[in-house]
Amino acid sequence: MAVLLSEIKWGDPILPATHDLEWEAELKRRGAQILEVDRRVAPNRWLREAAYEATNYVPIALSERLHRMGNMVTAQENACRYCYGANRAYMKVLGYSESFIQQVERDVQTAELDAKERAYIAFCRSLARSRPRPAAAERTALLDLGYTPDQIGEIAFAISIGCFYNRVSTLLAVPSEQKFERMASGRFRWVLQLALPLMKKFGPRRPVQAAPDRAALAAGPFGMVAAPLAGLRAGAVMKAALDGAFESGRLSRSAKLLMFAVVARTLGCPHCEADANRLLAEEGLRPAEIESAIATLHCPRLAQREAGLLAWARDTVYYEPSSIQQKTRALGAELGDADALLEAIGVASLANGTVRLAMLLE
Repeated sequence: MAVLLSEIKWGDPILPATHDLEWEAELKRRGAQILEVDRRVAPNRWLREAAYEATNYVPIALSERLHRMGNMVTAQENACRYCYGANRAYMKVLGYSESFIQQVERDVQTAELDAKERAYIAFCRSLARSRPRPAAAERTALLDLGYTPDQIGEIAFAISIGCFYNRVSTLLAVPSEQKFERMASGRFRWVLQLALPLMKKFGPRRPVQAAPDRAALAAGPFGMVAAPLAGLRAGAVMKAALDGAFESGRLSRSAKLLMFAVVARTLGCPHCEADANRLLAEEGLRPAEIESAIATLHCPRLAQREAGLLAWARDTVYYEPSSIQQKTRALGAELGDADALLEAIGVASLANGTVRLAMLLE
């Protein structure tokens, strides 16, 4: 059974909160709450946008009920104290009882869930856990139960972007949203329950942008993973994150590609590993060098300060929170630069999300 909230060991924050007034004003303009995560990823433009999308994406093919349950289950499977607590509290605000939430998190069959919803939760757990990743048979099973291809695309995206956000929060050891959790569990929960629909109805919104077509999504690094999301805004979110991560120069492009390759090998994804190899070849690495780097987690081509990135990236696939937080703190000392560490956290987290999303290619 997945770990419960009270069982998660959590360390002190790895990086301090940053009060970027311009970014916080933009979040308010969008009608978003300013979260502990937002204040810690603020210095990195692509990462802060991806983190914003992870918490504010509104599915068009999937119901909010399923979306919220999937978010909580994904955070639970990734043992993210920050996200698990926040999503659990949010479900209470939406009116779900404590007994129902406990049944879902303990994976107990309940009369409140039908066979289709139980299959959805099982798929969420399976993809978040990825031991191994779900394959074509699991996707076919959802289709047989009546889920549409667009719904399956949004399910896979929601879990994958959730795995990304869970890791960002965990690797940074972001402190929990204690005030929100207390209010959601206390007698003043009704205040949040009253405010939520009003915020949704009257809060500012960004203009709705057209979803990119398949060809546009396929362009760029690991574009083949975003391409199956054509027709959904999820595709644009993934493409923006991937393009931003590889355009940023806080770490070398070769280091970031090798991190993706290591995560792909660990999760058994031939699609992402092949694309990483192709892009590394464009950086001048020979096939033997790439294979050696993935196998030994060491690449002489990387700068000395980047030497520990590959072993650490592998450890971000499966981890115990307090242990990976200690390793992340040590990596920060090796990098000697808070901006580089934040970039590394974003890239490793994005690699984990991207490789899980690549199950749509199976």
